Amino acid sequence: MKVGVLAIQGAFAAHAAVLESIGVAPVEVRRPAHLEGLDGLVLPGGESTTLSMGLDRAGLTDPLRAFVGSGAPVLGTCAGAILLATQCLDGRSDQVQIGALDVVVRRNAFGRQVDSFEVDLEFPALAAGAPPGRSAAPFHGVFIRAPAVEEVGPSVEVLARLEGTPVAVACGSVVATTFHPELAADPRVHEFVLGRSPAGRR
Repeated sequence: MKVGVLAIQGAFAAHAAVLESIGVAPVEVRRPAHLEGLDGLVLPGGESTTLSMGLDRAGLTDPLRAFVGSGAPVLGTCAGAILLATQCLDGRSDQVQIGALDVVVRRNAFGRQVDSFEVDLEFPALAAGAPPGRSAAPFHGVFIRAPAVEEVGPSVEVLARLEGTPVAVACGSVVATTFHPELAADPRVHEFVLGRSPAGRR
């Protein structure tokens, strides 16, 4: 299995390490041609404005939108979640939105870098269909300049919340988290996403 990791900017190396740990070959995606032959895709965290401008420069915006719409498993984390949303509050007016998830997110909703925090999250979907030995134990969420999901459309499933606020959402094969699962030393989110079919069933 080959899974692309958008490598324009941000925490792509940490995601690649998680993929390697579960036997998946990561492919760094910097140009449209790098999307060919991939079985899935990760859109990592980073600085959403910088990431957006980098996509435009690389000619990746429309190819990414097409890949995300293909039914392949896709994970967007932090800034990647902002990319996948239909609308971003407190972002730039020219910021790229892939629009694969009918959600409204607010950039930096949990505060700036100095307000970063970690917390255990109830994420029961991780146990369903997981490899033997995986459990429904809480997932350790690492929040760094994290966005918040403020509105969720009817097609979107909320997978985890923090004090009532959605922090992990899904629609079909597309999953977004506002936290950084690649920093948790726990591959369950990546395993969960790569096990999703286009219909959202594992």
